[in-house]
Amino acid sequence: MKTALLLETLQNQLIALRSQASPLMQHATLKPRFDRQLFRTRSTLIKDYLDEAQRNLDELSHAVKQGRQEQVAWLAEHLIEQMTALHREITAWPLRAWDSPSAGMEKWQRKRLEHQEFERRLFEMKQAREQQLSTSETLEEQQRLLREVSALEGRLTRCRQALDKIERVIARITR
Repeated sequence: MKTALLLETLQNQLIALRSQASPLMQHATLKPRFDRQLFRTRSTLIKDYLDEAQRNLDELSHAVKQGRQEQVAWLAEHLIEQMTALHREITAWPLRAWDSPSAGMEKWQRKRLEHQEFERRLFEMKQAREQQLSTSETLEEQQRLLREVSALEGRLTRCRQALDKIERVIARITR
């Protein structure tokens, strides 16, 4: 009796998640949202994640009917983790305006702004480490700071290369 109630509760929660996600069902993101441990699908549509959770619920009810306790326990825990992650994602979706695969210029301009912000923050971090380096007294601290400055320099170079690529794409689009 308890398992029947649990299955019904899970089904109702999944239905509620599906209704909460209904405006987002066909909205794609730039990259998959969840870890491969949590969801097998590599889709960028929230609908596909909900479908996978429904398949797991169906598999759970089948395992309950067959009395496979270990599989039931694992599937129930996994399904709850999936539903929790989906709930968090659906709730946070409005905050992810930057992660939409909108066409053309808008997307690239948004990427350019993101990378410019990354570049600014990396540059500030590098300057702060260089400032610390000029005032550091121990050899160990100086070596650590030199490694950090070197790593930040590499990240800054890669960020600038990405910015150059984005600029070239924008230039190609605007021709």
